[in-house]
Amino acid sequence: MNTNVVFMGYTRSDLTNLVVVLALALLVIPLTVESDYWYASILIPWLCLALAAVGQQIVMGYAGQLALGAAGFMAAGAFACFNLILRVPYMPFPVALALSGLIAAAFGVLFGLPSLRVRGIYLMVATLASQFFIVWMIDKFGWFKNYDTSGIITAQDIVIFGKTFTTPLEMYLVVVVVVAVLTIFAVNMTRGSTGRSWMAVRDMDIAAESMGISLLRTKLQAFAISAFFCGVAGALFAFTYLKSLEPVAFDIKLSFKILFMVILGGLGTISGAFIGAAFILLFPVVLNSLGNNVFHGAIDATIISAAEQVVFGVLIIVFMIYEPLGMAKLWENVKQRFNFKRAPTAALSKTQAT
Repeated sequence: MNTNVVFMGYTRSDLTNLVVVLALALLVIPLTVESDYWYASILIPWLCLALAAVGQQIVMGYAGQLALGAAGFMAAGAFACFNLILRVPYMPFPVALALSGLIAAAFGVLFGLPSLRVRGIYLMVATLASQFFIVWMIDKFGWFKNYDTSGIITAQDIVIFGKTFTTPLEMYLVVVVVVAVLTIFAVNMTRGSTGRSWMAVRDMDIAAESMGISLLRTKLQAFAISAFFCGVAGALFAFTYLKSLEPVAFDIKLSFKILFMVILGGLGTISGAFIGAAFILLFPVVLNSLGNNVFHGAIDATIISAAEQVVFGVLIIVFMIYEPLGMAKLWENVKQRFNFKRAPTAALSKTQAT
């Protein structure tokens, strides 16, 4: 009997990591971070974009479907949440959040249908239609924006069990809880029969179909769940970070940014979504800090922005050639080397003790 497996397929190491991460997110950070800037400008957008990247991981990293249009599903979720709270009396925010994810999932199924006929770059182009169609539909029909002509709609307050969440710390805690629950759900799926079906279709769909796996159900399921995650992420992004809703905020640039998060973080890993999101979000901050502090503002902001894009492009090429599994794989290699160096020392100490 393997004593390392302790609960529902999770090892002691998995449970330990989960407890440490939750303690860090729910206890350590709220008690130590006092600046609202870190919550409002770093932690909240990082978690929201990481959740969208998890959705992109499901359809691209695990199911192997080249999809581009995550920002479109985020827009669907954001405006669905806005209209549910606006038009349904006494609609609780958690319920509106879940329903907005389901509405985005319906769009995911609709735009996932081309995956049954085309693949590769052709599928990416086909799914790109979701980006333009959803944003166009929201912009074209005033009902979705409550006939507001300003172009920017103020998001409603987040009310849960009668309490209004307004401060950056309170919004951060809301985002942490939602992201933690959905991330655990994603990990469970990827480790179970659902994830094995996705990976079988990714590796060789003809062989998977011959083994009895339904390509129709598996592919559409991946698109639906991916869009659900993106829809929830979009609603959180609008209500906790932007605090407003505008179609321009969910443009094609955001879809490419989420795609870069997945590629740099590591395809086929949930942790890679968080690592990639952290890098994409923090790297411009580091560059601006270098430009202002080291060079004392001598470098123009446009040059720094251009350098950022160049570095992103170079990193994507380097990772695709030398480490296709991204930063998550590099982190695993570091941990394995550390454990390998520590293991002989522990064995030597045990031998000396006996």
